[in-house]
Amino acid sequence: ARPGERMARAEPPAATFERRVLRSAAEHHYLRVRLELPDGGARPSVAQFKQLVVSALRELHGEVGAALPVDVLTYEEKTLCAILRVVSSGLVKLWSALTLLGFYQNRRCAFRVLQASPFLLALSGNSRELVLD
Repeated sequence: ARPGERMARAEPPAATFERRVLRSAAEHHYLRVRLELPDGGARPSVAQFKQLVVSALRELHGEVGAALPVDVLTYEEKTLCAILRVVSSGLVKLWSALTLLGFYQNRRCAFRVLQASPFLLALSGNSRELVLD
């Protein structure tokens, strides 16, 4: 280097940061839902319940929504409670469709999502429903 000239320093490479947001890696999500029919009347069978879920998806999201794979794993006609399985990418579509459904056979109704989890085992018990002796 000549006098009066600074020696060029090699700058370290700029640090690069990559932000990764991982949602659940689970393939499916499970929802425990309850259908509320305030005026009583006939209760839907498991086939009618499944059809109601599909029609809710169709109403909000069209034919593409109705094609979303949703399985009714359990259904209790007495309590109108069910556990649904949906592919994780369709969770928001299913939840929103159920929330916005307002009628079943021209009667007022409402779906309540009681629990949601990527793990089926998490829905096996609900501490809010524990009965202590």
